[in-house]
Amino acid sequence: MITLHHLEKSQSIRILWLLEELGAPYEIKLYDRDPKTRLAPAAYKAVSPLGTAPVITDGDVTLAETNAIIDYILDQHGNGRLRPAAGTPERAPYLFWFHTAQGSLQPLLTNKFVMMALTTRAPFLVRPIAKSLVAALDAGFFGPRLDALMGEIETALGKSAWFAGDTLTAADIVMGYSMELAAHRAGMTEKDFPNAHRFLKQMRKTPSYIRAMEKDGKGTILL
Repeated sequence: MITLHHLEKSQSIRILWLLEELGAPYEIKLYDRDPKTRLAPAAYKAVSPLGTAPVITDGDVTLAETNAIIDYILDQHGNGRLRPAAGTPERAPYLFWFHTAQGSLQPLLTNKFVMMALTTRAPFLVRPIAKSLVAALDAGFFGPRLDALMGEIETALGKSAWFAGDTLTAADIVMGYSMELAAHRAGMTEKDFPNAHRFLKQMRKTPSYIRAMEKDGKGTILL
């Protein structure tokens, strides 16, 4: 049976949502972050040496990386659900958004978070230099790319209920976590991105997502 090693306030919520949506049998082990460092505890790192989330075990298999885990679970329990079939109109947008989440959106959001942390944690005397460097990087690279991607998200969600049509897919499950981060930390406001926020409200009302959040037990996915 699959065991989800669920680190609080992490990308692991995606896998918990997926398992609940599929109704697949699984066990869950909950891990709290270190209250000082906010990093994964030693018990979690014993399963996932890099301390990254998500990670699952299944017999002799230990698997990390969101999209790899999702494909692994869908291969076993999907029964054709959550992945549009090859040749259907939904297939291409599914593939695009499924991989955009981890290939483009999440790295940009992570970099933005790291840069924000850099400006607040730098020693006092070098803080002005850090702020200047971060501002230059954001204006010249991260900001424009993130703005363009959020524009594409808004356009796509103006055409269909979910990212790959009018039915929930694994692309939505992967994108959902990153969309929450974008709304809270990257300027994806409801005023400027109403379709994106409509998606988020729809996601939060999905029964399987509600169950996942209840099992998570923290009330938020945000650090």
